[in-house]
Amino acid sequence: MLIIVSRVVLALLGGLGAYQAGASLPLGEWFSSPWRYAAWAAITVVGALAGLLLGGLFGRLLRNRVRAIDRAADRRSAGELMVGALGLVVGLVAAALAGVAVAQLPIIGPYLLLPVVLVVAYVFSRVAARKHLDILRLVGIRPRAVSPGGATRLIDTSAIIDGRLVDVMKTRFLSGAIVVPDFVLDELQRVADSADGLKRARGRRGLEIVAELKSLANGGFSVREGGEYPGLEGVDAKLVRMAQEVGASIVTTDYNLNTVAQIQGVEVLNVNELANALKPAVLPGEPLLVKVVREGREYDQGVAYLPDGTMIVVEGGRSAVGREVTVEVTSVLQSPSGKMIFTRMPGAPDRSAR
Repeated sequence: MLIIVSRVVLALLGGLGAYQAGASLPLGEWFSSPWRYAAWAAITVVGALAGLLLGGLFGRLLRNRVRAIDRAADRRSAGELMVGALGLVVGLVAAALAGVAVAQLPIIGPYLLLPVVLVVAYVFSRVAARKHLDILRLVGIRPRAVSPGGATRLIDTSAIIDGRLVDVMKTRFLSGAIVVPDFVLDELQRVADSADGLKRARGRRGLEIVAELKSLANGGFSVREGGEYPGLEGVDAKLVRMAQEVGASIVTTDYNLNTVAQIQGVEVLNVNELANALKPAVLPGEPLLVKVVREGREYDQGVAYLPDGTMIVVEGGRSAVGREVTVEVTSVLQSPSGKMIFTRMPGAPDRSAR
């Protein structure tokens, strides 16, 4: 939109400027009466076309600057922005007073006026923004400390498609502003438009979950645009870069993204780790009542599952497939991908230590 507006504005300015320039040129001396107006119109059209071309370049530059301002504003508190703006106003007043003296300098006075105004205004706004907490306290305003509830959470595609994030949001364990980047929505749209039926269903379910997150977010919900990062390929790399720019944490179920983000100093909230942490703890020697559902890979092994999906390996459980039996816990294996419990039937040898 900025590019279109800048093109139109600069095309109008270029056309008007060329029109005025044509009026000041002695076209009547150069051309006969009919061709004078044609030359004048041609000059006007050339000026408008030049403005149109320059408007595209200026619009792109302006768009990048506006996005940079948006990213910078996201990293600043409202108090810092307000105090910085007031510091700018005070700086402009001080610059105007200093400009009166600077303008009186011989020869260089008029040329120093603009740099002095810019430098003084920048220094005042910069100092005010850096010391905004102290300034607010001086006027009797005590800013609230930033709490985890005010944090920004960037949601990854994997966490949306997984579906468990909605249940976590319903319990109010995840607070803060929920932000879904536009490139994550684009990826969900591509999955929803896939020719594969399973992927298409998962993508559509993911879009429905985004709508649920919007209604459940207790710290606000937004779709963040501006995820165009030249030189970065893939959603994961863009997500990490955006988290670094806005000071946000990433919510995901992707183990690789979790590792890469932590290496680059980005906080990660992994739904899988939360689920593993909430699984009931079992201790060696504790009895468990389980139903053996199938044979295991090793000799005389059976496999059972807890209600939360935790896999249980039962030594000596091959003969008990399809039955509920009481087994004894021998060891618990915890890994980033989940938890596995090793048990044995009464009278079966303990092979978990091998």
